[in-house]
Amino acid sequence: MTRTAPSSEVSVEQARYNSPDPSIDLLPALTDEGLESIHQVDSRNQYGMDQLINIVDELPLTIKVDGEELVTLMTLGSQPELLVLGYLRNQALFEHPGQIKSVKVNWDRELAEVVTRNGKGLQGFDTSRRTVTTGCGQGTILSCTLDKLYEHRLPKTTLRQSEIYEVLNRVKDYNKAYRAAGSVHGCGLCQAGEVLVFVEDVGRHNAMDTISGEMWINNMPGHDKIFYTTGRLTSEIVMKSALMGIPVLVSRNGTTNMGYELAVELGVTLIARAKSRQFCALNAENMIFDASPPIPPHMQSGQQNPH
Repeated sequence: MTRTAPSSEVSVEQARYNSPDPSIDLLPALTDEGLESIHQVDSRNQYGMDQLINIVDELPLTIKVDGEELVTLMTLGSQPELLVLGYLRNQALFEHPGQIKSVKVNWDRELAEVVTRNGKGLQGFDTSRRTVTTGCGQGTILSCTLDKLYEHRLPKTTLRQSEIYEVLNRVKDYNKAYRAAGSVHGCGLCQAGEVLVFVEDVGRHNAMDTISGEMWINNMPGHDKIFYTTGRLTSEIVMKSALMGIPVLVSRNGTTNMGYELAVELGVTLIARAKSRQFCALNAENMIFDASPPIPPHMQSGQQNPH
């Protein structure tokens, strides 16, 4: 079954490319091959008793662009077309979705076929050199992505502490696959305390790419959004956030030194170790502390907990 992405006006972010390409007003045709990702299997518990448990899929999906193989992703398969679009966007391979004519997913062949409007595929891009990143499912960064990365430095935006608490409170209502079966990461696109999109996948980078694809075809800007993830704030996640135009990343996990250094260079605020009313804000000179909890006695006396 084939669906056409919803039409929309050209966004400010698309217009900034100032492209003479008439395809900027067009959107790709997408198949609709999302799969149910949770299954029940027999198991035995610690008491030797038989029981059914839920497990999630982990499926290979090879992306080909105009017949040329690009990469194989391991995914739940719940929204493969958006995953493919977001991956292409977050590798800086296309400037706008109108450059892509169609994305056709065929699970029997474990294949996503991308057809471009000019038929030139990835001509002019060096896709041979890749960095394998950390994390579940393992992501990849192409050398051509790094070449374009610093074109996406973000301006600082004001961030309120209360917004972080609103996001943390809202995302508790999601994580459907994780609650049922575990083994997945979740990512949410948030604005004004609301979760606009929430995606789960075997790797946080896949979930992030899927949201990026959703934003791309629906003309959603990133400058006024907050991105939540259950995974670590590594360099790859910071890169993707900058490419999506999102200035704030929130995670219940920590960050890495490279992730932090990139965040400073690219203008991304990191909210790490965010649980309940606790967090560590990095590169956060833009933050307004409008909902600070009472300071515990041990911190009032000048002592700090390194954990």
